[in-house]
Amino acid sequence: MKDAKKLDLHAPRFRRIAEGTLNREFISIIRESIPAAKNLTAAEIKEIISTFNGVMWQMVVDKRDGVEIPEQIGHLFIGTCPPKKHKNVDYKTTLEYMKVIQHRNWESDQHLAKIFFTTYGTKYRFKNNELYGFVPTRDFKRTVGKTYPERWKQYVQVDPNMKMAGLYRSLQYHMDRQESAKAQVDTYNEFEL
Repeated sequence: MKDAKKLDLHAPRFRRIAEGTLNREFISIIRESIPAAKNLTAAEIKEIISTFNGVMWQMVVDKRDGVEIPEQIGHLFIGTCPPKKHKNVDYKTTLEYMKVIQHRNWESDQHLAKIFFTTYGTKYRFKNNELYGFVPTRDFKRTVGKTYPERWKQYVQVDPNMKMAGLYRSLQYHMDRQESAKAQVDTYNEFEL
């Protein structure tokens, strides 16, 4: 085991600037676009949004295949991944023993939980779908961290070398597409528009 270095607690730190989406501009847009929200206060609008998000991520934790986000924005699910190739250092235990100690994930047989957001599984493809991002809330991450060691076999096994599109493609899907393509070729007439 390698020796650990004592951390300098007074060293400068990088802090990412937190940008909240529930600001005054967003609330004014909601009030203008949704007639039922005109008489609601900002606190009530934020409470409605946080309640909806809580219900949605709780369903993601409970269901194996995850949840499709409304308005076909994307698909959200928890995946079981193999352990990382680089070290996953347990800093608290490392400082206690002054030796570099890694997380072992004994409860989940060294597998890791990852929260996946993809736009591939939606019914209709849309332009610039790669631009969408997803950052889970602190409560969502903590709930996944608590429940994953108990139910880690329940979630979808994700191969690190496979693209997300591979999860949504199946043999039946390809067979259906081939049959519909054959039917279109058989009935195609180039003189009819």
